[in-house]
Amino acid sequence: MSRKHKHDHEDHIDESWLIPYADLLTLLLATFIVLYSMSSVDVKKFEELSQAFTLAFNSGSGVLDNPSITERGPQKDEIIVENPEDKKKKEEEARRQELMKKEQEDLEKLKKSLDTYIKKNGLMTELETKLNQSQLMITISDNALFASGSAVLRDDSKDLASAISKMLQQYPEYEIIVSGHTDNEPISTREFKSNWDLSSSRAIRFMDVLLQNPGLKPERFSAIGYGEYRPVSANTSVEGRAKNRRVEVSIIRKYIDQNAIEQIPATPKQ
Repeated sequence: MSRKHKHDHEDHIDESWLIPYADLLTLLLATFIVLYSMSSVDVKKFEELSQAFTLAFNSGSGVLDNPSITERGPQKDEIIVENPEDKKKKEEEARRQELMKKEQEDLEKLKKSLDTYIKKNGLMTELETKLNQSQLMITISDNALFASGSAVLRDDSKDLASAISKMLQQYPEYEIIVSGHTDNEPISTREFKSNWDLSSSRAIRFMDVLLQNPGLKPERFSAIGYGEYRPVSANTSVEGRAKNRRVEVSIIRKYIDQNAIEQIPATPKQ
């Protein structure tokens, strides 16, 4: 009797090991598919694959539901929220660039008007304009304005000052600096103790005439004398000294590009 029972048991082969074996093969297949899919950054493909595995395994959550797998950088469908401070800085910089562009156009227009006036009146040897990254400068020879050793404007030079003031009136928001310069010949008179006095007085007198125009704002103007200490030419010749005796009217930029600004030395090389 026991023998028969044993024979029946041997005839029935246990195949339960096939279930975990099949699960193992399925997991291996899933692993290879996941590794292959990770080489692509297509979020849509990941989502479809995740849904497919969810349905296949019926586990309630996909094998790719972990966001660390799918978050591989900004995608087309993503909405990136910009930092408010960064956005504000970008807007301010864009606005600044617009203002710089407008300022450049204004100063170029003013320079063109001045150059036209200079050419029309035959003043090429007495006046010069220069536009750089910090200012528009009008250089006027002292011969066009004053007698030697004097700070009294010639009558004909007042017309020049009036013409310049009318052009400046179109751009009332700029800071204007009027500076006087001399050569290195010493001066000592009852009126002027030194070239400091002479250069300062000439700058102030020319500024006075400019400000006779009521359309200009006096608070935007200042005058300064440099004496002989900022020459533009060597004082070793008559021509060089004549170039150094001058009055400069500088229209200062409000928006300066620090990366491109010209560095002008306090005492230019001779």
